[in-house]
Amino acid sequence: MTAAAVITGLGAALPPDRITNEQLVREGLDTSDAWIRARTGIESRHRVRPGTSTGDLAVAAARGALESAGVHDAGLLILATTTPDRRCPATAPELAARLGMTGTPAFDLAAVCSGFVYAAAVASAMLLAGAYDSVLLVAAETYSTIVDPRDREAAVIFGDGAGAAYLTRGDRRDPGALVHFDLGSDGTGRDLITIPAGGSSSPYTDELPRQDRYFRMRGREVYARAVRQMAASSRTVLDRAGWSTDSVAAFVAHQANQRILDSVADRLGIPPTRCHGNLREVGNTAAASLPLALADTAARGAVRPGARTLLTAFGGGLTWGSIAMMWPEAKPVRHTPQPRATQKEFDSCLPSTTTS
Repeated sequence: MTAAAVITGLGAALPPDRITNEQLVREGLDTSDAWIRARTGIESRHRVRPGTSTGDLAVAAARGALESAGVHDAGLLILATTTPDRRCPATAPELAARLGMTGTPAFDLAAVCSGFVYAAAVASAMLLAGAYDSVLLVAAETYSTIVDPRDREAAVIFGDGAGAAYLTRGDRRDPGALVHFDLGSDGTGRDLITIPAGGSSSPYTDELPRQDRYFRMRGREVYARAVRQMAASSRTVLDRAGWSTDSVAAFVAHQANQRILDSVADRLGIPPTRCHGNLREVGNTAAASLPLALADTAARGAVRPGARTLLTAFGGGLTWGSIAMMWPEAKPVRHTPQPRATQKEFDSCLPSTTTS
């Protein structure tokens, strides 16, 4: 027996408001449905309503993963996100409290669109080291809060959503086993995907240009780097697992846009019939894209449990990573996110105290 982290539960959450390409045009964006489809492959995306946060999406997805796994808590909680509820503190401890897991160690992880892969690697290491018996991994994003609605290239691509996975220790042959990882980064490309202002190197000021407050991406350069790095990382992780590309039954790549997905699959020689995702319906949901694609594909029963699976992602930082895994047999559970709990509801999550 060779130990491995194993996914035993999957959860997903999407805001109820589905925004079509036509709606973006009606809102005044200088584009068209045909232009968006041709360049991105996206037909719609979901957007949170005012008052709904990344944490609210994370709660819904996390509850789904717990329910899917048939459990009520976890030994450790990791939240992968680029859009936390606040700059300080991290969102994960509040997420844990809202799930009734006050006292559980919880932290945010920031690797932009590679967040789920990075968090899964950390979760796997924690489980194999024996530090914890279970990990709840959540990836949640509300890019509608950081994208300039007038930016044609970014506004058409990104959507809001959350996905979650529950992991325990098992065997590498088990359905859902995470067999091998490959991670990488290149900080010289930090300006290719960025929000220029808001950090310590460029704090917000009254004189700050409006556009510096929003997400920016240099699309052409990102396209070339993303295709090259995801393909290379995929080959590396397959070599580590001792798998040939032909043996991969399911391929799920970070859903940046359809052109990138097609180019990576083509470089690897993976046919479209083995490629899975839901980019057309949800757009690019950054760190949440991989778990949302996993949950959607699992819900449709499109892949046999235990089938060899390849995941890969590329994001800001620059960061990238891949996972060789066995397709999980977990049945995903989807919950609709609700706005942030009232203080009374939040207080009910806290442990009761008595005074003498």
